[in-house]
Amino acid sequence: MGDLFEIGTGSLLPADEQIKGDVPRISVKTTDNGVLGSYNTAENQKARHFENVISVNFFGKAYYHPYKASFDMKVHTLKILNHPFNKETGLYFTSLINHRFAGQYSYGSQLSSSKLKNENFRIKVPVHTDGEIAFDYMETYIKELEAERIKELEAERIKELEAYLVATGLNDYVLSDDEKRLIANFRNWGGAWYSFNVKDLFGKSVRGKRLKSSDRIIGKLPFVTAGETDQGISAFVGNNVQIFKRNTTTIDMFGSAKYRNYEYGGDDHIAVVNTESLPKYASLFVTATLNKSAHTGKFDYSRNFYAKDADELQIMLPITTHQKPDYELMSRYIRAIEKLVIKGVVEWKDKQIKATKKVVSKNNVD
Repeated sequence: MGDLFEIGTGSLLPADEQIKGDVPRISVKTTDNGVLGSYNTAENQKARHFENVISVNFFGKAYYHPYKASFDMKVHTLKILNHPFNKETGLYFTSLINHRFAGQYSYGSQLSSSKLKNENFRIKVPVHTDGEIAFDYMETYIKELEAERIKELEAERIKELEAYLVATGLNDYVLSDDEKRLIANFRNWGGAWYSFNVKDLFGKSVRGKRLKSSDRIIGKLPFVTAGETDQGISAFVGNNVQIFKRNTTTIDMFGSAKYRNYEYGGDDHIAVVNTESLPKYASLFVTATLNKSAHTGKFDYSRNFYAKDADELQIMLPITTHQKPDYELMSRYIRAIEKLVIKGVVEWKDKQIKATKKVVSKNNVD
């Protein structure tokens, strides 16, 4: 070990100097690559910094660190002599060291830097016929392992995706001729569109009720407010609040409409349009038209969108020969759009499979 590596040791960082920052601190941990946390040690003269090294703590547990970090006094550092570390060689040596020291050290019998430097501490490494260390072999071996792991992960993701598509009934993504015509003629459905008042269609919209953050009790009910992040869900609460029905649409204070396929609560920054009697896909279509009508830039912090504004909205919908909203046609159209989205996901999945196979094949050849 002493012939292979430059061996160093970390240093103590007093509690009063442990200021949170962005430099990882490597300690005697057997999880998270030994990272205790991140501290502002860049300008601390007492903290010892190393980069692109292997750490070995007093339990004999090793990790590779390609980044700059500070190290605890119970952690030793190993830097290869006369050859640069890269990710592959660093990981290969780390594996060898972990195998060498597995189960040998504890609080009662700790691994010290002097022991590491002892000539009896040896590890077996691959070499060429001329006796030189086979760094090229190490790099190729680790790349092949990584490629195989990527392949396994992709297989797991693909299996999960396929199971999800089957469980949700989304595994059918082939467009019928009728659906192809629907999409192709979307903007020219015989001119059979009409402007409807939202209140006339769905009754009066409802406004949510304010619930201060400090009063919220952690629970399972999604609580909706204004915003695009996480679909406007600000928390999950257990408070006794009004519960709005699934298959309804919320419009927030900025005029942004979102479909909700679950029960939820809402604060006073949202209006709820009662579309629950519609088929799911028709409700999704209506949500899109509500968003087009309300989310125009007219509403902001100084001019909020309220339930009364929802009642005044006019939305354009395709109609039947009886001049009624054609919810069946809307449902078929949204289902066709959903198939296109699913098809895009499946095509992405297939590309990932091909890319993975290409990586594995290249590494095997190299």
